[in-house]
Amino acid sequence: MAQKALLVVLLVAAAAVVVPALDSPRTDTRPPHPGPTEAAPGLEQRLASYATDVVADAHYRPPGRTERETLAEGVALYLDGEHERAARRLVEVGFGVRTVRDTPRDGDGPGRRYAEIADRTDETRRGWGRVYVDLDTAPRYSVQVPHPVADAYTDRLGAGVLRGAPGGVLVIAGAHRRAGEGNAADVAHRQDTVFHAVAAELVDRGFPGIQVHGYADSSVPGRDVVVSTGAGDRALPQARTLAGALAGDGFEVCRAWEEKCPLEGRNNTQGKLAAAEGVPFLHIEVSRAVRGDTARSARAVAAMAAAVREWGARTGN
Repeated sequence: MAQKALLVVLLVAAAAVVVPALDSPRTDTRPPHPGPTEAAPGLEQRLASYATDVVADAHYRPPGRTERETLAEGVALYLDGEHERAARRLVEVGFGVRTVRDTPRDGDGPGRRYAEIADRTDETRRGWGRVYVDLDTAPRYSVQVPHPVADAYTDRLGAGVLRGAPGGVLVIAGAHRRAGEGNAADVAHRQDTVFHAVAAELVDRGFPGIQVHGYADSSVPGRDVVVSTGAGDRALPQARTLAGALAGDGFEVCRAWEEKCPLEGRNNTQGKLAAAEGVPFLHIEVSRAVRGDTARSARAVAAMAAAVREWGARTGN
């Protein structure tokens, strides 16, 4: 009897261990972050999520001079191929690098790879933004998105240009332009931001830049896009190419070099720096009606990407 009782006890104990293991779902033990290269989501979706989930809720703390210089130096080292040194520099201010892979177009190939340089702490705490670097073509131009939430869907425009014109470096702000005190977070009109520090590094390298903005339809009645070269005129050939392509596709375009247009961006901080250094710069304003229409915004992006590709053709890259 004692042996039978012991056997019953052992069977009950085994059931207590085995049955819950069979009936309960397995705990997902995958790491919280994907591996070195992330396959999903696509670049456009990733930036859209960043705008809505991070930028829209971000606070803004102005970076100190050392912080700005450290981040810009980290980006510079990465562009120079000094990836390990770049990582060490960036970690000093809580930033890191992750490789992301874009979804392929029409299933053709594996999709392009981009380095994502971003805050690895809580991105909503400081709102300093991100940088994306094309890893499959040598960098040669910048696309800038200073107001990804205030100018709705400009994140989509920036991602589209980066995807459509190989060799780009995308710089995107990390907080709403009104998130800070006064205009502290309005990176298009400040020099003391991470956004400007990175843009200045790219200007120092002679990289032409295209900066995308958005406006309420009532701000420029009857026009879909305002194309300007900002404070300079070195990008005039590309501006003409872009305006012609847009007009040919049925867009109503205001050409700032031919007529007085609202929102010409003559006082844009990054544009003024580019003009002072003789570097081409395009300042593009897109109406809300166009930005909110997926098909029309895609056509506008295609025209912008074609104009940007001229920079590579003219330099022989």
